[in-house]
Amino acid sequence: MQVILLERVESLGQMGDVVSVKPGYARNFLLPRQKALRATKENILYFDGQKKALEADNLKYKADAEKIAKKMDGLTVAIIRQASEAGQLYGSVAARDIAETVVEKGFKVDRSQVRMDRNYKLLGLYPVKIYLHPEVVVGITINIARSAEEAKIQEERGEALITKTDEQEAAGKTETVAETPAKKAPAGKKSRPAAKKAAAAEPPVEETPA
Repeated sequence: MQVILLERVESLGQMGDVVSVKPGYARNFLLPRQKALRATKENILYFDGQKKALEADNLKYKADAEKIAKKMDGLTVAIIRQASEAGQLYGSVAARDIAETVVEKGFKVDRSQVRMDRNYKLLGLYPVKIYLHPEVVVGITINIARSAEEAKIQEERGEALITKTDEQEAAGKTETVAETPAKKAPAGKKSRPAAKKAAAAEPPVEETPA
């Protein structure tokens, strides 16, 4: 399916570009979020007529996002979850949880703006990207802990408060492999190559005539 982009979309293109995408991606993401229009003749004419207004709105939106990014940059938010002594979470941390925690800090963020590059299954501090605008990305840190007190300690230490298992401790140790000493030939005996070499080096014995 061909669509015309109404804003910059990562890995697709800039505002005004006509690109080909999978129908499902267009129907489920681009079209309902008003990031694109079907590339029909009517919509292309509409975009051409509204292009200046759309570009002006985009610049204003971008400027507002940059102001918010300056305030949000480096933000650390605590997310409280139940976990084992080894740090394994019993629950999960979703984009919605991260967005809600950021909102509690006074910033307007939607879960669709949160980019998760992994599944968070352990206590600890993790970097997360927030897309305030297609061209404005800010980095924050989520601090997953069992309590507010532990979150504070983790932030000060920069690491999770967990009890390492025997396997984790063993994995952290550096194993030293001892070198196997070369085998020595018994005293008075030479190895075959050495014996041949010695024999070749010895001069021949002349026989004494009777």
